[in-house]
Amino acid sequence: MKNIKLTIEYDGGRYLGWQRLGDSDKTIQGKIENVLSELAETKIEIVGSGRTDAGTHAKGQVANFKTTSNMDFLAMQDYLNRYLPRDIIVKELEEVPERFHARYNAVRKKYSYYVWNNVVPSAFERNYSYYYPGQLNVDKMNEACRKLVGTHDFIGFSSLKKTKKSTVRTIDEITIHREGELLHFTFIGDGFLYKMVRIIMGTLLEIGAGMTEPEYIDAIFESGIRSDAGMTVPSHGLFLDEVCYD
Repeated sequence: MKNIKLTIEYDGGRYLGWQRLGDSDKTIQGKIENVLSELAETKIEIVGSGRTDAGTHAKGQVANFKTTSNMDFLAMQDYLNRYLPRDIIVKELEEVPERFHARYNAVRKKYSYYVWNNVVPSAFERNYSYYYPGQLNVDKMNEACRKLVGTHDFIGFSSLKKTKKSTVRTIDEITIHREGELLHFTFIGDGFLYKMVRIIMGTLLEIGAGMTEPEYIDAIFESGIRSDAGMTVPSHGLFLDEVCYD
């Protein structure tokens, strides 16, 4: 039995997210499992590093599955990319140890969020960035980012309901780079709660717009109340760039 790791790129615009849904074939996981099952002539289930929301994209999603197939990896990759929709690409396959688990063994994830910051919208970036025409104070957003970096309980920056699981996460780095009219926000951390990056982004934009001050980050950590944080920005500006393992 082989344990195979997949590195996957996808445009999530027309899908209901990563996770397989029983009543829909519009998921990334479902599409890949269907093609793999046809290839192996038996039911294959894949394990992803984590869920991505409807509309979210990925440049480096990771998944794994087990199979008895002896097909050459290049031939398997060719088959997958031939029969998967064109907006889902398997970038790499490799055999990994039997105990490797794409979700439980992940130690760090990197996300990007893109904001088109210009009075005039973009015809080309509209599906891959959030259009925000107002002026933004990047210095104030950077000040807020410094407050977010570190180990904190991020429940106030999540759409999670009550949970017995820990909502403490560590963010190692948040950076903001302007690339012409495009603002590129990068988030690196050991894990992210449900809609956490999108809610942090909404909060940063409100701070950048002068609607609130960077110090309000501290108040959200203290209250732990979702409604105290900013809006949830749309998913189409969000990319899962990379999943890291020891």
